[in-house]
Amino acid sequence: MHLSSRRRFLRNSLRGAAGLALLPNLIPSRLLGADAPSQRLQVAQIGCGRMGRSDMGNVMNESLARVVAVCDLDSVRLAAGKKMVEEYYAERGAAAGEVKTYHDYRDVLASPEIDAVVVTVPDHSHARVAIDAAIAGKHVYVQKPVTYSILEAMALRKTVEAKGIILQTGSQQRSERPWGSFRKASEAVRNGRLGQLHTIRIGVGLDKPSGHPFVPMPVPSNLDYERWLGSAPEQVYTELRGHPQHALEGRPGWITTEDFGLGMITNWGAHHVDIAQWAMGQELGGPLTVDARAQFMHHDAWTVHTTYHVEMAYPNHVQVILDNQFETGLRFEGDEGWIFCTRSEEAVTASDPNLSTNPSALKSLRASDPKLLTPLGADAVRWMPSRTHHGNWLESIVAHRQPIAPIQQSARSLEACAAAWISMKLKRKLTWDVATESFPGDDAANALRGRTARKPEYDYAVAMQRAGII
Repeated sequence: MHLSSRRRFLRNSLRGAAGLALLPNLIPSRLLGADAPSQRLQVAQIGCGRMGRSDMGNVMNESLARVVAVCDLDSVRLAAGKKMVEEYYAERGAAAGEVKTYHDYRDVLASPEIDAVVVTVPDHSHARVAIDAAIAGKHVYVQKPVTYSILEAMALRKTVEAKGIILQTGSQQRSERPWGSFRKASEAVRNGRLGQLHTIRIGVGLDKPSGHPFVPMPVPSNLDYERWLGSAPEQVYTELRGHPQHALEGRPGWITTEDFGLGMITNWGAHHVDIAQWAMGQELGGPLTVDARAQFMHHDAWTVHTTYHVEMAYPNHVQVILDNQFETGLRFEGDEGWIFCTRSEEAVTASDPNLSTNPSALKSLRASDPKLLTPLGADAVRWMPSRTHHGNWLESIVAHRQPIAPIQQSARSLEACAAAWISMKLKRKLTWDVATESFPGDDAANALRGRTARKPEYDYAVAMQRAGII
């Protein structure tokens, strides 16, 4: 395809999808060169498990992209990912094209034909893969929580800004589909529909123990466990702490193992706290204090928290409260009423105690007075148009602009959630300094903002030093 034809395709596709006017010099030149492999952004999927396949399907549904490569440390999932891509395009009569497979994500990043990557690996590996991708000049879509730890979030933000790539965080509740209730509720709150906002109550569901002890197992021949373990502490393999070997869609046990993920406080907390901060104008801010209590799993293969109660004080006298007894979603309360938003009848987990059979309780958007949800005026604060979350990412790459869930904001959402986890672990109230992204004068709390990688080869700081970023 000629350069002029490729430029017209990208502009026209973008105008049709989002009604946006583009400036010619905002289209990245590396995507418009004479050697550009096709008229679409060339995307690689890194991680082909449950969420990876979901992300991959969403990207393939967008006309601006073509998935040309898949990568996974599990050869079974790698083959399944390749098959999914091939079948998707074949069913739609797309021209046959090779879907390349990679075992090591670093080989993906070394490929000049790849424009962007979707990072859907376990939480503890988000930062290293995304940082390496940014250093390689690849645009990145990374699942939430954006990183495992506070220091990782700060490092990823620094790398993205240094390299000038476009990063979208998988906080899809910011986009119009499939859950527009969060946008409507947060816009109403941001525009003062509740008067003085004073309380936000958040439910993020509840994890329960597996009911099984930790039992060492032989590493499956199809899994590169050494690289899967990555930066996490050294430990023997057990399927309960990895992903199911008998199915592609089962919920993985790493989500409920603290060495790999911090539990519901960052897993779904990253979704709902993100919306809370967005609504109150704290997307680049955070709490002033955090006071959290939780029970943790013991004598079980899993190790994350179960029950929890978190209280965070924000500027302007707003209190954010998370409790496992709350209905899943966000309830914004002000002196003129309340607004509640959720994903409707979808349970957070199979163990979610808040799933109701009452039809009135399943409405995804409701308020103390219907007038609170009437259309906003012409001068109201409006969120960026975002028809779909993956589509917004691709459009932003072409326009070379910030997407709807950029790292500058998702880092702050992760910090609030991780600070709550640190308070849970220390069993005391903490003071958080938004400016320094630290706990002033609190060595014990600051020590939990990050951890030392198991080996230097998995240390994101080493990669940043080699790239001259730090």
